[in-house]
Amino acid sequence: MHQSKIAGIGYYVPKNVYTNQDLSRFMETSDEWIQERTGIQERRFADRYEETTTTMGIEAAKIAIERAGITVKDVDFIVFATLSPDYYFPGCGVLLQREMGMGEIGALDIRNQCSGFVYALSVADQFVKTGMYKNVLVVGSEKHSFAMDFATRSRNVSVIFGDGAGAVVLQPTNEPGKGILSTHLHSDGADAEILAMYYPGSHANKWMKDKPAFPDQELGGLFMSKEIAESTAILPYMDGPSVFKKAVVKFPEVIKEALAANHLTEKDIDLLVPHQANLRISQYVQQLLGLNDDQVFNNIQKYGNTTAASVPIALCEAWEAGKIKDGDLVCLAAFGSGFTWGSALIRW
Repeated sequence: MHQSKIAGIGYYVPKNVYTNQDLSRFMETSDEWIQERTGIQERRFADRYEETTTTMGIEAAKIAIERAGITVKDVDFIVFATLSPDYYFPGCGVLLQREMGMGEIGALDIRNQCSGFVYALSVADQFVKTGMYKNVLVVGSEKHSFAMDFATRSRNVSVIFGDGAGAVVLQPTNEPGKGILSTHLHSDGADAEILAMYYPGSHANKWMKDKPAFPDQELGGLFMSKEIAESTAILPYMDGPSVFKKAVVKFPEVIKEALAANHLTEKDIDLLVPHQANLRISQYVQQLLGLNDDQVFNNIQKYGNTTAASVPIALCEAWEAGKIKDGDLVCLAAFGSGFTWGSALIRW
């Protein structure tokens, strides 16, 4: 069994910067209100018509592939994580494969929201470890701005999210103790509905407490209806306080699990790169684990929550800033809708 290593890494964020003050033009909010609750100061939004989840993923992938010292023809497999695909189906993986001119390689789409990249990295790690593939492209990309409701009624959700993409290339390594040491994945669907986007969907109100009306007809009409389209039922829903309470428990749990599996402790961590959900969550976890400021990397202040893209964007920024060096122990961790959560421990 091989170990897998991150051979190349890249990220892309759109040029359009929206500050908290900018959002106050669309809803009742303020810089103070947003920063107090989330730590976010600004976020990036993709060009309305020119950029998509796939195109941003491509830009990040180009950088990762170049830094890995390979070409698009060398990529054996694609794992693409997102909750905001270009189409309901097919997924973004095949669109990236097409637009980058890759061969007829496999493309797997991961739907684990904020935990998407950690899950995708774990899947790719297994392919490399078993020797099935030598160059696996892992992408996390999101275009939230196309679906957010920029009105006061939705400000608890819409002020949090931003657009962007990150990517890595995984390759095998024979260096002892180097690369991805272990990954740890979990889920609990007991409270799935407290952070979800219910429509469009095929559940036909099966799991809903407040049931929107569907048209009176024998077949069809359950995926989407005029009534639902014109209501707030199509908007993302989040019970923020409940999500916070769960995140601050599962984040440290899964980090400690990774450390214990490798006979390490919190003191051994050179850098923790958490999913950028909320600066307050990261600060709480940092305090709970007894980590200093140099051991945790946050960039939610600049980009907001980019869900599946947040970990690779932060990881790449940290590496580019010289905060990750050869031999460093890096821990990735994420928690999100589902609920799903996971961690990855990497010896750089």
